[in-house]
Amino acid sequence: MKKELKDQIIESISAQLKEYPNFYITDISGLNASQTTKLRRACFENQVKLTVVKNTLFEHVIKENEAYKDLIPTLKGNTAIMYTMVPNAPGKLIKKLQKEGFEKPVVKGAYVQDCIYIGAESLNELAAIKTKEELIGDIITLLKSPISRVISALENREEK
Repeated sequence: MKKELKDQIIESISAQLKEYPNFYITDISGLNASQTTKLRRACFENQVKLTVVKNTLFEHVIKENEAYKDLIPTLKGNTAIMYTMVPNAPGKLIKKLQKEGFEKPVVKGAYVQDCIYIGAESLNELAAIKTKEELIGDIITLLKSPISRVISALENREEK
């Protein structure tokens, strides 16, 4: 591969990492054409961008950013990157596919909400991550609950 082409690919990967704050490093090797098509369609429907990369080129990009350096050991074997704006979308998607009988994709590592996750055992944790909007909703619900009880108590008092 010519150096110019390698530089373009590295630049493209860097641009994706700047555009998407969260990414999963996965292994999708061994999927047949039908499974790959289903995976790509599911990624598209869940606003996840799936890209297969060469480990050496992706490693160049990772080395440029100190925050990603702990992910370098995950770059073995076949590697596909799942870029996303929604932190738990790829995790939920992978879990759903596994329930349908897919053995792959397998999470090798992830960079989600400024944290690094390593290994397939982190899948449940990744799928359970709440988005900022979900956390705000939970906080509002928690704050609203005591207020609702006070109002209800006051209304019951007025009726007596």
